[in-house]
Amino acid sequence: MYPLRSALLFGLAFAAVTALYVGAQTGGPRVCVANVSNASAVPAMVERLSERLAKDLVKNKIDALSMSSTTTLDPELHPTSDSGEEASSKECDYILLTQIYSKRPLTAQGTEPGISLGTRVPSVDASDPLGGNSGPVYRKEMEVKFAVFRLGRPDAMLDSYILERSSANVSDSFVQAMDREASRVSHELKKKKH
Repeated sequence: MYPLRSALLFGLAFAAVTALYVGAQTGGPRVCVANVSNASAVPAMVERLSERLAKDLVKNKIDALSMSSTTTLDPELHPTSDSGEEASSKECDYILLTQIYSKRPLTAQGTEPGISLGTRVPSVDASDPLGGNSGPVYRKEMEVKFAVFRLGRPDAMLDSYILERSSANVSDSFVQAMDREASRVSHELKKKKH
């Protein structure tokens, strides 16, 4: 019984020291991640994407917290008074805003889907497999805009976007974009530390 108790205490002490070490390793700024907003007509699981983005940042050794505030639907990203207050109460140094935005879809010939030039009309159904009986699918090209703001400053420290095609599977749409966004934000924040 005594050796088991010692092993348990050692395990708990080791876990506590490891947690402190990981916290000291990040030692950088804290980022509050606002919920992703969807300014497009394409369905997206924004709660799942927001959670994925925050987890990816933590995996990249960035001190990141999810917020209940949502990114604005305005064309130009900017913090709102709600997101600013929440980030301040969570003692964050930065706010990360993310928005999904529709770009105009084009076919291989450079025309919009649905415009037929003497050929079969392509399917615009996102669930139709590529090259199916109804012809090729032209999924909308989407833009995932994101911006990082230092708390209390109106200008973005990082303002960028990622091009992504919406997936036929709604649960998979934009997951890779969140991974790429987290990688880019992590890189920029780590540059600021040095």
